[in-house]
Amino acid sequence: MNQNKFENCDQYIEDLFANEGDDLKNIINVIEENGLPQQSVSASQGKFLQTMAAACHAKHILEIGTFLGYSTVWLARAVTPGGKVITLESENSFAELAKKNLQSCNVAELVELRTGCAVDLLNNMLSEDLPPFDLVFIDADKPAYCDYFNLCLKLCRKGSIIIADNVIRAGKVLDQNSKDEKVKGVQAFNKMLSECDLVTSTILQTVGKKEHDGISVSVVK
Repeated sequence: MNQNKFENCDQYIEDLFANEGDDLKNIINVIEENGLPQQSVSASQGKFLQTMAAACHAKHILEIGTFLGYSTVWLARAVTPGGKVITLESENSFAELAKKNLQSCNVAELVELRTGCAVDLLNNMLSEDLPPFDLVFIDADKPAYCDYFNLCLKLCRKGSIIIADNVIRAGKVLDQNSKDEKVKGVQAFNKMLSECDLVTSTILQTVGKKEHDGISVSVVK
């Protein structure tokens, strides 16, 4: 197996199950036009998120790390009637572009975008009278993953699903002497998950257009 075959298989999956449509493809174009890295999930990963949301009949979804709204659209299209996505983004410039993208994808009314430090925003949410989140997707700065997860637990219910992206990092998590803060962040996160008795968790390795990585999936007990 090689990267070309992985990408071709990813395209095969997308062709069968994850047709982006012109509006989602336009978000990818906006990312390129603004000279930003293509750090959104792939289409097949977006469809995976959507499928997980459907599995738990998600009405209330929380996303940490909006970027330009690509994954947000996939999630918003999965919420049950009367539901919404609350998505958090620390960069104002990304948030402004995301708002335009959400509008062009006709999901803006289903999304509440909050800007600022995610830890602060999550702590503020603990004091709000919010319904518990059915699904959480974490895809932001890796050193803070443990903090995000522990705060999200307090905002969830029994049976809620918490998904975190980029937790294998092309196998770099195997290097216990890594000086990379992103690697160290997910190493700590993965270890914490393995020891957390409040959830049932596993990690799925992923390959494809996003090369070799992994996502964790946790269900709140």
